[in-house]
Amino acid sequence: MGDKIRVVVAGAYGKMGREVVKAVLHDKALELVGAVDVKGRGTDLGTLVGEAPIGQEISGELEILLKQNCPHVLIDFTNPQAVLRNIHTALDNQTCSVVGTTGLTAEELQEIDHKAKEKALGVFVAPNFALGAVLMMKFARETARYFPHVEIIELHHDQKVDAPSGTSLRTVDLISEKRPVFRQGAINEYEKVAGVRGGEINGIRLHSVRLPGLIAHQEVIFGGLGQILTLRHDSINRECFMPGVLLAVHKVRQLRGLVVGLEELLDD
Repeated sequence: MGDKIRVVVAGAYGKMGREVVKAVLHDKALELVGAVDVKGRGTDLGTLVGEAPIGQEISGELEILLKQNCPHVLIDFTNPQAVLRNIHTALDNQTCSVVGTTGLTAEELQEIDHKAKEKALGVFVAPNFALGAVLMMKFARETARYFPHVEIIELHHDQKVDAPSGTSLRTVDLISEKRPVFRQGAINEYEKVAGVRGGEINGIRLHSVRLPGLIAHQEVIFGGLGQILTLRHDSINRECFMPGVLLAVHKVRQLRGLVVGLEELLDD
């Protein structure tokens, strides 16, 4: 077996970050060489995930960590305000990135793609790393060929700051590949409460729910003559995202430029 893949985790103190740290520690092909977060600095990474101390602590300086430890891959689960800067810092230090943070704009993604290609490095971004969610999106794309009338309801915990979710936006993109743009609903439809019909992209309505107790959930509801078809995915805990994250970590060094969506790796 070749050398281990050296990994740094950004956003390690958060709920997703802790799961990532634990998953990396338990993957024999990976070596955790550092972690950063604005919170929890000095916390041992083993203690962070409820295990024995490993002698590595959360740092506050990503660039210093990258220069000192020369990782192959940065895994980023931070926030929309930090992720773009982190990706550029990684590319400047010859490090690939696997990104689960949502909120990057189309212009920012284009900028990342251009720079990654210049550096001959891979950057992988996924709105959802759960394999079931990826399959739901693939099924939704195919279903839209036969059921063009569709609405999406996405439900997340109340600490999620962006709406709609990256998963729902990606679902719209995939459905739009098979569905013509048209206005759904009654021609004379009106809202008695502003926004009650949700947001709209390409004639598809999106609805966002934010409540404590939820993690990550989505329904794609298709309507046809005399029938309804619903595709639903529920993330019961954050462990469900880890197989997808690890798959991306193992494959990102084979990429050049930006790749979006876990389905792109499953098709290989």
